Amino acid sequence: MKIVYSPQFLRSFKKLSKDIQENFRLKESIFKNDPFDSRLQTHKLKGRDDWSFLITYKIRTIFIFQNNEIIFVNIGDHSIYRK
Repeated sequence: MKIVYSPQFLRSFKKLSKDIQENFRLKESIFKNDPFDSRLQTHKLKGRDDWSFLITYKIRTIFIFQNNEIIFVNIGDHSIYRK
């Protein structure tokens, strides 16, 4: 499946520290092989159509499955769930 990065995701990603960005790239490579790899702790968000996986204990990525694409919607701490 193709991964697409939303404008919101890209803006949020640029604000993250270099360490978190590197950690994301590592997790993204795991995600590309298997979005449900146990190391990602992928889970569906309650009452929503989107999903999330962990980058670090505090940082996560929200994504959706759409047609034959995965769209990374946002990345950040728990505050991204309110959007």
